[in-house]
Amino acid sequence: MRLMAKRLSELLLAWVAVVPLFAQAGPPPDLDGYISRAMQMFEVPGLSIAIVKDGRVVLAKGYGVRKMGESVPVDENTLFGIGSNTKAFTSALLASLVDEGKLSWDDRVYERLPGFQMYDPYVSHELTIRDLLTHKSGMGLGEGDLLFWPHSTYSRDEIIYRLRFMKPKSSFRSRFAYDNLMYIAAGQIVAAVTGKSWEDNIRERIFAPLGMSSSNLTNSAWKPGDNYGWPHSKLPGTMQLIDFVPLDNAAPAGAINSSAAEMARWLLLQLNHGRLPGSDRRLFGEQQSKEMWSPQTILPIADVPPALAALKPNFADYGLGWFLNDYHGYKLVGHSGGVAGFVSRVQLVPDLRLGIVILTNAESGSANNSILYHILDYYLSLPPTDWITPYRKAELAREKDAAEVMAKQAASRAAGLAPPLPLDKYAGVYSDDWYGTSTIKLLDGKLVFTLDHTPNAIGDLEYWQYDTFKAHWRDRKIEDAFLAFALRPDGTIDHFTMSAVSPLADFSFDYQDLLFVPLASAPPRQQ
Repeated sequence: MRLMAKRLSELLLAWVAVVPLFAQAGPPPDLDGYISRAMQMFEVPGLSIAIVKDGRVVLAKGYGVRKMGESVPVDENTLFGIGSNTKAFTSALLASLVDEGKLSWDDRVYERLPGFQMYDPYVSHELTIRDLLTHKSGMGLGEGDLLFWPHSTYSRDEIIYRLRFMKPKSSFRSRFAYDNLMYIAAGQIVAAVTGKSWEDNIRERIFAPLGMSSSNLTNSAWKPGDNYGWPHSKLPGTMQLIDFVPLDNAAPAGAINSSAAEMARWLLLQLNHGRLPGSDRRLFGEQQSKEMWSPQTILPIADVPPALAALKPNFADYGLGWFLNDYHGYKLVGHSGGVAGFVSRVQLVPDLRLGIVILTNAESGSANNSILYHILDYYLSLPPTDWITPYRKAELAREKDAAEVMAKQAASRAAGLAPPLPLDKYAGVYSDDWYGTSTIKLLDGKLVFTLDHTPNAIGDLEYWQYDTFKAHWRDRKIEDAFLAFALRPDGTIDHFTMSAVSPLADFSFDYQDLLFVPLASAPPRQQ
């Protein structure tokens, strides 16, 4: 019996060892129907997907329409915003410069960007290029994103200058907190080292060698008739067409627009560890590929809904522009990206030489994820699972929880109160150390609030209770916020703070990091 058990064990081990050799080559045969179901469930107007396997593109295809209400179809060449999947491009640029000996991952940032300064002098001196890419600078989740999101008037250099006023939320290198501003700084290092803009470097060092001729770095480059998807968002609760939001001042963190067909070339480059497909030429070496895919920051593993328990990883890390985790014994290297009206997902399974990119013109990570894991299950020869239903259940649960929180807010609101001060006493110009100025005006008997460096941030203030008002932004893509005023003993305003109304507000609306104080030099004016 023991001999039989040993022999059976050997056979099982041998079978496991050869599974990758017999992994599927083409896409799942039911993929069209599955994608259609996911798009319908999550209200996605258009989607494009590419799969690469064993060094070749096995699928590049579009589904749905570019623009809701019109019939022009999405195809494999339709451009979508890829959001934070741009970060891996910025890391790849730096990797190419490391190979050329022009910089090191562990160069201090201030040595490459003269005048660079963080709030903490120690961090200012010790922060390295590697630290810029690993989300452990000590800043809070999304801290400072309001400097560029929604679109602001600040330049990249102005954004980087304002880092010195942002108080840390944790000690340096102690924990993960996703941020975008460090990647803006990383892009400026590329420009400082090469003497060319981040954009020129992307075009010359990555797009041109890969033949990504239609991909671009700003949605202002699109012209009528070009093949691009329009952004869509649920406002409020129903899918609607929205305006494009420029990201030029944060481009190294999230501004690339690309297609499934051209992103497939990026996947092949990554799976080739920096070598161009069908060529001996390299954009970066194998050592740099290994460095970018090596754990740099340990991530906490969050609990997942019971229906998605199989997706809970055994490890989770962040590399240099890439998330790292496991799925059924395989290492996954990937990233997601979200900008107004678009969500993207890139996933690599290096051991299977498998790469997947999914692009959508709607803000639905659930659609992307449910399709992604259906494809992964197929290539890993796992029993088929309907991921659409559990992802929808998880989405509905989040929405239900958020609705309950907001219902409790409304139920606990003290009725029949009036503002502590006459409305004209709230009018004036206020300043936050890192954001800059905001203005409250009294217009036709009502208060109007603006974030002065964010053109679309115009909100009507509704008195809520006690010392608190609610800002209803006229641009409904912006998350509503509470303004809580603090008064001095003499009844004048000392400052006000902000917080998001909805628990589902994107972390880039980092209202909680703001503290506005009145500017005495700009007295309130009745208009």
